[in-house]
Amino acid sequence: MNATFSAAAPKALMELKAALFHGFQSFNQLKHIHARLIRTGFDQNNYLLNLLLKFTLNNFNNPNYAKLVFNQTQEPNIFLYNTMIRGLVSNNCFHQSIEFFHGMRNEGFLPNNFTFPFLLKSCTRLSNFELGVKAHGLVVKGGFDYDVFVKTGLVCFYARCGFLDDAHQMFDDIPEKNVVSWTAIMTGYIDFGKFKEAIGLFRRSLEMGLSPDSFTLVRVLSACSRVGDVSAGEWIHRYAVEMDMGRNVFVNTGLVDMYAKCGEMAKAREVFDEMVEKDVVSWSAMIQGYAVNGLPKEALEVFYRMQRQSVRPDCYSMVGVLSACARLGALEVGEWASKLMDMNEFLSNAVLGTALIDMYAKCGRMVSAWEIFKQMLVKDRVIWNAVVSGLAMHGYVKSAFCCFGQVEKLGIKPNGNTFIGLLCACTHAGLVDDGRKYFQSMTHLYSLEPAIEHYGCMVDLLGRAGLLDEAHSLIESMPMNANAVIWGALLSGCRLHRDTKLAEHVLKQLIELEPWNSGNYVHLSNIYASNNKWDDSEKIRSCMNERRMQKIPAYSWIEIDGIVHEFLVGDTYHPISDNIYVKLGELSKELREEGYVPKTEYVLFDIEEEEKEHFVGCHSEKLALAFGLLSTKPSDVIRIIKNLRICGDCHTFFKLVSEITEREIILRDNNRFHCFLNGSCSCGDYW
Repeated sequence: MNATFSAAAPKALMELKAALFHGFQSFNQLKHIHARLIRTGFDQNNYLLNLLLKFTLNNFNNPNYAKLVFNQTQEPNIFLYNTMIRGLVSNNCFHQSIEFFHGMRNEGFLPNNFTFPFLLKSCTRLSNFELGVKAHGLVVKGGFDYDVFVKTGLVCFYARCGFLDDAHQMFDDIPEKNVVSWTAIMTGYIDFGKFKEAIGLFRRSLEMGLSPDSFTLVRVLSACSRVGDVSAGEWIHRYAVEMDMGRNVFVNTGLVDMYAKCGEMAKAREVFDEMVEKDVVSWSAMIQGYAVNGLPKEALEVFYRMQRQSVRPDCYSMVGVLSACARLGALEVGEWASKLMDMNEFLSNAVLGTALIDMYAKCGRMVSAWEIFKQMLVKDRVIWNAVVSGLAMHGYVKSAFCCFGQVEKLGIKPNGNTFIGLLCACTHAGLVDDGRKYFQSMTHLYSLEPAIEHYGCMVDLLGRAGLLDEAHSLIESMPMNANAVIWGALLSGCRLHRDTKLAEHVLKQLIELEPWNSGNYVHLSNIYASNNKWDDSEKIRSCMNERRMQKIPAYSWIEIDGIVHEFLVGDTYHPISDNIYVKLGELSKELREEGYVPKTEYVLFDIEEEEKEHFVGCHSEKLALAFGLLSTKPSDVIRIIKNLRICGDCHTFFKLVSEITEREIILRDNNRFHCFLNGSCSCGDYW
């Protein structure tokens, strides 16, 4: 029997080698080969076991089975240990890879240039600085300190642990730098927010003859996007095309992302449309880009195209589409899109859950937002901030304050975003004393230095309450220079309380900060007009004309049966425009019989009263309202979104329409939600 086995052994060995070299179609096949190793007595052959372990770890990602095989090995060698350490790292089992390293050392094996790069990666990912420094000592003792791969591992380790100078020293000591080592040092600078320096390193690498790979290009493109350096991004784009990498899906996706984050959506779309191959990441980059850059309709259009291509949305594309729906008030589209993913993904992922809560809140369905919030498996600070902001937005000020109380009870430390939500709640309700209390508590109780956004909230709160001098004094006492948002908040208060003198001072600051912004000129012109200073108003308008400035158009959106309809003031482009104006006429007639008189002071031009009535009568939100009444059932809630602030006449108009039609109407402008029902408004007319 032994002779027969001995004769058959070479044949069995050759068959096993061939099977291990050709690979496996399934994990069961691998287990069958393992069984044959045991039956034929080759289960202690380290060469064959090494091949088996590589397949187990790298092809089937099964570290538990690999450890079982290794533990049955009677005399493992350095190659088996290295295979296990490398395979465990590739499977993100960093603690276990370090355990195998210690086991290897206990068995008397010395690590080599194949051991150190993966050991250092584990130390990096676990921030185990002490072990990493010890490994560095072993590198020097073993004479591996000039190995490019080991040295690159040290560059990554020191950079990720926060020692960028040491990382650069390791990098400078590499005699022959390769693309991996260059990418490692660039990544170190990017991770520490030194984006310009990373771009500079990339230029230097090209000067030294480096041929970057797709990963390097994507990393340096991310640096361009973070610093907003579109010119450098365009140069890299040209370089990629010259190097025949213009069709690489990863590089193209990086370009789309870079252009989108730099606000160059036309260029992002050009690259995207030319891509032969598109993966979910490239689709997500376009959707997110449009959503972030204030182009929600375009974001949805790309999402619909993505669906027609049968590409399943991921977390990032879903966040983008929900953000677009929130911007447009497209509740039905948002609900449809969210059903393309399992609800458990939303409830277990804070980013997705926050996006869904935000979508419901901004579409006027705070009850649904609250239900999602209650079901979230883990409620972190981001989730709490989202629900506080949503409640504040809807005017549920006491509920927002109660949520903040829960945050404190749970021991969750509030951050700047938490207080932005609370201060917005105070602004919406006109609670000046509460606003002062929360603002002061940031420093006194929570050791948080108020950011410029918090000062903006306070200036807005004080300005709306008519405390213009206090608001102005607060600006003067700020530890940082006021930006356009701060002065703009004070200007809004001046407009509300018709303080033209202070408004003129504010406008000078705004023009100095952003002389291209037409809104500043329009605002001052409107203040003059509201006080019948038509000559002064006309001078401002003339100045705008000379500089060829145009006022930001007011848009209103309404979603009907999953389709978002857009309206402009005096719009006649809608397919049923004639019916819309007939409906508006009928409403105006009914309201006049109830005593409604258009408030023409909100049309701030020196024109005849009859013309003024015409202008206020065809504001975009009124057109959307008429269309909503024509297109929905009497039991349906009408939801309208406006990109600018609703005027006083439209506010009165909506209240009266809600009364005579017995309809619930929800309108969200750039200031707050207005929920009209039975002739009243949830905002308490503090608008």
